[in-house]
Amino acid sequence: MSLHSSFLRRYLPLLFAGVSVSLVFLGPDLWAQEEAAADAGGDGTKTLMSKILDAGWFMLPIGVLSILMITLAVFNMLQLGKKKFVPGGLKEAILADMSDVRVRSAIESAAQDPSYLGRMLTMALPHVDATDPETLGREKVEDAVADFALRENSRYMSWVGYFSVIAQAAPMIGLFGTVAGMIMAFDTMGLSGGADPNELAGNISLALMTTAGGLVVAIPSIFLFYIFKNQFNKLVGEAQDVVVEGLDLAVATVNAEQQLAKVPEGIAEG
Repeated sequence: MSLHSSFLRRYLPLLFAGVSVSLVFLGPDLWAQEEAAADAGGDGTKTLMSKILDAGWFMLPIGVLSILMITLAVFNMLQLGKKKFVPGGLKEAILADMSDVRVRSAIESAAQDPSYLGRMLTMALPHVDATDPETLGREKVEDAVADFALRENSRYMSWVGYFSVIAQAAPMIGLFGTVAGMIMAFDTMGLSGGADPNELAGNISLALMTTAGGLVVAIPSIFLFYIFKNQFNKLVGEAQDVVVEGLDLAVATVNAEQQLAKVPEGIAEG
């Protein structure tokens, strides 16, 4: 079972439950505001909630997309945490082991950590080649890191990519609702002979609510897509930097005596 499947089974029901509870608690307040406005006014003004409800069933898929956007945001916040990618303790342990060329100890430490860095090191470090003291098999290690990234990164980016889907779908649904509403508004005007401009303006206003609702969902989704994409790329870069830094430390330790031998004698200290 993949990492995403197990995570979804554990946390996604809780996220949906949280959203549902919020709607349960916020719903009565919204209805109360609508009733209070109706009792107090009688001037024909409507609350935002009443306009959303009057906009028709096109607001339902937009509402579902908004809930999915919030759920995805919470999911990615939990998924793309620093501790899940590059834990500080593991990074320090790996660099300490590699500086002493204790590759087996580094592999054991990485294998016990389920983080992104731990899984990457578990796959990459076994390719360290002691018979190649100049590079310790750097090319093979980097190839293993690239293979790991190719396999793992798509799983994370698939969830981030859903923000892009929502950002494109929400305004399209809103536009569809607006077009349908405008058609009905002009049908009404044709039947009534344009005698009631207030009714026509009200119908157009309600039709445009779907476009507004779609944009309200789409715009945050675009920002969230780039925010989480950049966060993911940053975390992956940090994990790969640990691999490179650890390998550099090991190579420097292995070749320390040769480097000292190249230093000419007689150089004054200080």
